[in-house]
Amino acid sequence: MMRTTVAVIACTLLLSGCSSDVTTINTSQALIMESSVLSAGITTNQPVLSENRGQQRASTVLNNQQEKAVTLHYRFYWYDDRGLEILPFERPRTISVPAHGDVEISSQTGNLTASKVRLYLYL
Repeated sequence: MMRTTVAVIACTLLLSGCSSDVTTINTSQALIMESSVLSAGITTNQPVLSENRGQQRASTVLNNQQEKAVTLHYRFYWYDDRGLEILPFERPRTISVPAHGDVEISSQTGNLTASKVRLYLYL
């Protein structure tokens, strides 16, 4: 009986430690680029935040260093000061960067609580 009681208390404590009302994400990494993107010859910098007509805007320039065009996918993720992702979620987009060319990509949000952005690039 004692072992059962101890096991129930231990499981309860373990499960209560796992539950949380708020899940935050470390937003210090503003650029995530899969290794295949870099192998394809695409380089870029972290997105730059600016304000455009009362909205937050994030932008960066993709550079293709290869002899052929590269098609890749990307998605911007917007976060507030607490690291919570802002709704609505932005859909992934696809772009083709011409051989030895540059293409600017950007995202805008009208949510005034947006203060951080993360860019995810993948093939």
